[in-house]
Amino acid sequence: MFGSHLSIAGGIFHAIEAAVDLKLDCVQVFTANQRQWNVRAPDPAAVTKWREALAGAWGTGPEPRAVAHDSYLINLASPDKELWNKSIRAMANEINRCADLGITRLVSHPGAHMGKGIDAGINRIADAYANVLGKTPDANVMVCLENTAGGGTTLGRTFEELAQLRDTLIARIGRAAHARFGFCLDTCHALAAGYDIAAREGEQGDGRKRSHAQGFELGRAMLDEFDDVCGLNHLQVIHMNDSKAPCGSRRDRHEHIAKGHVAPGAFAAVILCPHLANRWDGLGVPMILETPKGVDDRGRAWDTKNLQTLRRLVRISAPPTRPSRERKVALA
Repeated sequence: MFGSHLSIAGGIFHAIEAAVDLKLDCVQVFTANQRQWNVRAPDPAAVTKWREALAGAWGTGPEPRAVAHDSYLINLASPDKELWNKSIRAMANEINRCADLGITRLVSHPGAHMGKGIDAGINRIADAYANVLGKTPDANVMVCLENTAGGGTTLGRTFEELAQLRDTLIARIGRAAHARFGFCLDTCHALAAGYDIAAREGEQGDGRKRSHAQGFELGRAMLDEFDDVCGLNHLQVIHMNDSKAPCGSRRDRHEHIAKGHVAPGAFAAVILCPHLANRWDGLGVPMILETPKGVDDRGRAWDTKNLQTLRRLVRISAPPTRPSRERKVALA
């Protein structure tokens, strides 16, 4: 399922209307103003409009046609007690809003340990979610922990950190955590973190251009790495973003598909991965664009252009012979 992160200006249901106009299969939204701590619960009339629009666009099947992203203000790894408690309340509210709206997948950046270290940050997050789940015991919402570019003290740069976080959550919370936590993989973040799915060779991405087939193999190697460490069965959402910054830069700067440093073939490898494409009776997992908005020089919406590019990359991808499972993805 291809989708995009769309604006909720004027009412959250407008995002679904925009998605239909763009001929998308799914949509990602903020469920409230992500720059504010104090947000009101959804108006019942707005919830009804959203649910009607969602059903009208894509029916009422179990597949996650709508995905939410939490507020960037939240930091469940914070050592600061006041910020940590505010983040717990905000995350519980995020989950409750999703439950009201019938959104079953909530993407979340893990947080930043602010100098306390990875283990301390992960334990802090686990303690926070034990509190959050206590406030939202019946919510049918899975938090999808997203990999990050790794700037500053942010957690989730490596697949190992994501796996450690989910394992710690399960150990801390118990069996209920299995159904409440999955993963989101962002292609821009993976490249920036040091996973080599780069379009060109060289540390700055300015070397020899890689072929489509080479990019495809790098994309499959990255997914193999993710499967070995985190498990593709736990991967619920993909963020399909190119990167303005080169491999290992740790800079989170999204770019249009095939206009940045990610190998075009790597996108095709993600789309064609059977573990992802066969989910939900062949609809596949949500693959969400978070690329810049606006129109290109021909007046076409960039979302439309980026989706056309993704589909073209798939068409030209002749699946090569399956490579060995040797580690082909190196962290910078």
